[in-house]
Amino acid sequence: MAVVYLSLGSNLGDRLGYLQQAASIIGSTEDISIVATSSFYETEPWQMDTKNWFINAAIQISTTYEPEELLAICQRIEAQLGRKRGEDSLNYSDRTIDIDILFYDDLVINTKKLVLPHKLMHKRACMLVPMLEIAQDFVHPLFKKTISELYDELQTPEEVFLYGTRV
Repeated sequence: MAVVYLSLGSNLGDRLGYLQQAASIIGSTEDISIVATSSFYETEPWQMDTKNWFINAAIQISTTYEPEELLAICQRIEAQLGRKRGEDSLNYSDRTIDIDILFYDDLVINTKKLVLPHKLMHKRACMLVPMLEIAQDFVHPLFKKTISELYDELQTPEEVFLYGTRV
């Protein structure tokens, strides 16, 4: 079974509800087991022109799915929960749910469809803070630094507030 870390985020509608639904669907998917979950964190939008703050969480799962299969599952869950993807995927937009694969074991993948580890997670407090809670000693396979070390190196971390409850 592969050890995988996912990031969940929402900044539209019932943000907390979307994260809970996504976690529930992930956890009830055949051949996926949730191992650990972080608390919810309210986070400032990162490089987005929006006033809608996010709620973010991280989940550790174990799975037999290959990375590309898992990506397809995550995207199906996003669509099921109302995620609309624009034609210009380079621009960030508000979303009901965002499920990102941060790490899949210590694999390094760089294809048009999938980049692992997540290419910007080391710059985002919204991803690092929840990861600190469940995997602070996990070593980034490219940077050879722990999640704690990556967090300590953030130049200008966005504001992050503990939202209160757990997934």
